[in-house]
Amino acid sequence: MKEILDGVINGFRLLFSLEPEVYGVIYLSLFVSLSSTIIAAILAIPTGIIIGTKEFFLKRSLVRSIYTMMSLPPVIVGLIVYLSISRKGPLGHLGLAFTPTAMVIAQAILVTPIITGILYNGTKEKGLEIKRVAKTLGANKLQTLILLIKELRFSIFTGIVSGFGRAISEVGAVMIVGGNIKGHTRVMTTTIAMLRSMGEYESAIAIGIVLLLLSFIINSILYHLQAD
Repeated sequence: MKEILDGVINGFRLLFSLEPEVYGVIYLSLFVSLSSTIIAAILAIPTGIIIGTKEFFLKRSLVRSIYTMMSLPPVIVGLIVYLSISRKGPLGHLGLAFTPTAMVIAQAILVTPIITGILYNGTKEKGLEIKRVAKTLGANKLQTLILLIKELRFSIFTGIVSGFGRAISEVGAVMIVGGNIKGHTRVMTTTIAMLRSMGEYESAIAIGIVLLLLSFIINSILYHLQAD
């Protein structure tokens, strides 16, 4: 119990400290997670809405594939991305291995199916009704899309928050593609894993507290934006 309490106290100390290394880890964690979530949302929101409102060949197979990908093992995604961007991979010439960009790519792949699946579920329930109302009002395609996004904002908010939660808590994929390099690709989750393996549980708890606080702050901001 004392170890946990000390970890909580040290977590607050870390959050309010001016140590460049600590804030470098925090900044990179937020940059990678937010970037991947934004990229995933840009891809997933229109995709989920389209799948939910359109009927087409092999739709059921596509939906099942999305549901399957929602629970993709992170280490598998990390391995596939790494093999693609490694020196011998098809994208090796881009030099993306062990960079924050590779971490963003891996997390975006993990997050996109989550947001897509949530948007699809929200859209299939009332998407067609919204489209009928828009058609009755004489709305064009762009106006219909805007109306859909407005009416489905709760599903969009839920998808983005769920995706961000998956991204900020990710360890396996970012460890494989990023390498946990100090001052370059080390984020909070990989730092916690490293500290645990070294037996520095108090420091690991402290970083964990910082991670929880930052996640709470980001989710509170998203909730406030959605409520408005």
